[in-house]
Amino acid sequence: MPTKPNFPAAAARRRARLPIVTLLIVVFGARVTRVAGAAAAPHAMVVAESAPAARAGLEILRKGGNAVDAAVATALALGVTNASSCGIGGGGFMLIYWAKTGKLYALDYREVAPAAARADMYMRSGQPDEQLARTGALAVAVPGELAGLDAARRRFGTMEFSRLAAPAIKLARAGFPLNPHMAREIPLIAPLINQDPSFRAIYFNPDGTPRHAGAMLHNPNLAALIESLGDDPDARFYHGEIAAKIADFVKARGGILTAQDLANYRPVWRDPIHLAYDGYDLYTIPPPSSAGVVLEILGMLSNSGVAGLGVDSPAYLARLIEVMRQGFIDRAQYADPAFVKVPIATLLSPQHLAAARERALHHLPAPPAAPAHDHGTSNFAIVDRFGNVVEVTTTVNTIFGAKLMVPSLGLVLNDEMDDFGVAPGVPNVFKLVGEENNEVAPGKRPLSSMSPLIALKNGRPALAVGGSGGPTIISGVAQVTIDTFAYHLNPEAAVRLPRVHQQAHPDLVFIEQNLPFRTRDELAAMGYHLKIVPELGAISAIRIRPGALRGAFDPLKGGGAVGD
Repeated sequence: MPTKPNFPAAAARRRARLPIVTLLIVVFGARVTRVAGAAAAPHAMVVAESAPAARAGLEILRKGGNAVDAAVATALALGVTNASSCGIGGGGFMLIYWAKTGKLYALDYREVAPAAARADMYMRSGQPDEQLARTGALAVAVPGELAGLDAARRRFGTMEFSRLAAPAIKLARAGFPLNPHMAREIPLIAPLINQDPSFRAIYFNPDGTPRHAGAMLHNPNLAALIESLGDDPDARFYHGEIAAKIADFVKARGGILTAQDLANYRPVWRDPIHLAYDGYDLYTIPPPSSAGVVLEILGMLSNSGVAGLGVDSPAYLARLIEVMRQGFIDRAQYADPAFVKVPIATLLSPQHLAAARERALHHLPAPPAAPAHDHGTSNFAIVDRFGNVVEVTTTVNTIFGAKLMVPSLGLVLNDEMDDFGVAPGVPNVFKLVGEENNEVAPGKRPLSSMSPLIALKNGRPALAVGGSGGPTIISGVAQVTIDTFAYHLNPEAAVRLPRVHQQAHPDLVFIEQNLPFRTRDELAAMGYHLKIVPELGAISAIRIRPGALRGAFDPLKGGGAVGD
């Protein structure tokens, strides 16, 4: 049995705040064990949160495309099959390792606030109405997905956009099976979408009931939209007739997105941020991603001997929880770097990491916490036969975004405005409170938890990992990385392990229901206030070794891993 850590002072303080340690149990049917899907291949691999989308990416690799070509095809197919999570009405981040140069490249195609956006736009009668940022036309930010995919293709790809779009067009037109995850989501928001003829035609039976998992779905309007983009999607989507249709649709419903907002959208190439961790070099996306928090968590644990504590032992988890808390406290400093100077170099410096580690492991006072943002997403990773690696996270934010579909286009629009701080002290859908750095402003990109990560060993890729699930992406990516490197687990074992999450506010430790009862009891005895949940996001990973790729996906969202 692992040695129980001695944290009496911390436990006493927590018990003073929380006289009774309560286990808040969320029950969703029988207790089940997460079983990660996995695959092995010698030369190339695609792991995605949709089996049809993974096969779309592999199809492009087999036709001679590289990892970026396959990423475009996979993203477009994901937007068809996982439309509740992502699509061309949203945006994302792409991290690329390019074998020819041995360098990494970060592409930000996050959505931006329309030009008419303002900090008080969700105030009504002197009170914030956060629902306006989550549902309806005022929730829609300028989508960046197509602009980003096309920018990556033009810089690194080898194939025309129309060829890369063909698998997605086929899926939308010929049909695809409704995956179990989306089938569970649709009833949750049915009252918001079942009277919309566009949603109703795709996701509901003639009697108005949601369709069941496995039902064949078709979105012919989306197929026609993607097909109409030809080989110049940026020009055709962000200008002209399509842009006008989107803007008119939003305006008619009280929104502020305009055709000029679409025309002005630009993706941004950024320098990846980097941290050394136990002999590996970790790279990820800079702000407005908050992936730097992943690096902070790992940096605080680097060379700290966690491997000797035991996989998911109470001693290890207690240490992990405390460094998570510190990382999320620092997240309040993250924002769009065009509007706020984010001190990334300082936050990732040895001095800051040492001070944060000291606070975490000795429970010293820390600055007040300002919690996190954003919701579900989709994630995928690709390795090609040339040695290139692409890790992508993409989103429309909450389930089906703003709950709006442009009918003639079959296009689901995002609700990324909820990722801003709607007003000081007002929580978003994740109970994460808005802060000044992340307040709404025209042309600003909201802070995101999306955290794609690529790790190198001796200058060569060793791991690609990412996930979906709002702020639990940060904790999930960190834990799978630790489990892979510190505990030497294969990807499916690392993905399968139950996870924990602590985001500084609220003062809860979220734990997956499969964490052993003994471990729960020991954490509770230390004074942690635990909330048991069915799962904490979905993580996927590819371990990369010469001639030996091994990928794993979390089946929570119906993923797939395929390779050659």
